[in-house]
Amino acid sequence: MAIATVRPAVDDDVDDIVRIQAQTWRAAYAGIIPDAALDGLSSDDARAAWTDAVHAGEGYHVLVAVEGEHTVGFCAAAFYAGTQGASIAEVSTLLVEPRWGRRGHGGRLLATAAAALRGHDAEQGRAWVPERDEASRRFYARAGWEADGAVRTLDTGDGVVREVRFVGTLALELAD
Repeated sequence: MAIATVRPAVDDDVDDIVRIQAQTWRAAYAGIIPDAALDGLSSDDARAAWTDAVHAGEGYHVLVAVEGEHTVGFCAAAFYAGTQGASIAEVSTLLVEPRWGRRGHGGRLLATAAAALRGHDAEQGRAWVPERDEASRRFYARAGWEADGAVRTLDTGDGVVREVRFVGTLALELAD
C-alpha cells in the first residue's frame, strides 16, 4: 500500500491542482455548473490564480494530498480577521479526484486544514457547498459539520449556482 500524506502546495503542484479541479468539477458538477464555467477551469487564468494562491502567505493555506507519487487532491483554506474580534476560518475548496475517493484523502485534507486554521486561534470553520452536491454535503456531515441555514447564489456569468453553508469545529483529528 502506498503512503498517503498531506503537505503544503508548491509551484510544481499548480498543474496538478488545475487538473484535479477541472476533472473533478466536470464529473461532479455537470448539469449544476454551466459548461462555460467548467471550461475556464483549465485556462491560463486558472493557473495564474492557483499560483497566486500558493504564494498568498500568512492565513491562506493550499494543501495537496499525495498517495505514493500521485497528487490526488487539494484543499484551499483561509483565516480572516472579522469585525468586532470575530474570526472566520473558511475551507474554500476541498477536492479529491473521484478515482482516488473513499481512501481517506478528503479527511486528511480537512484535518490538516483545520490544524492550520487553529494556528490562527480559530475554533470554527465554514465551507460553501453547491446545494445539489450530495457527496460534499455527506462528507462535511461525516466530519460533524452542519448546514446552518445560510445560502448564497453565485453568478457564473452563464447561470447561477445556489450554495449552502456548512459550519463545524476545527478540533478535528484523524482516526487511526
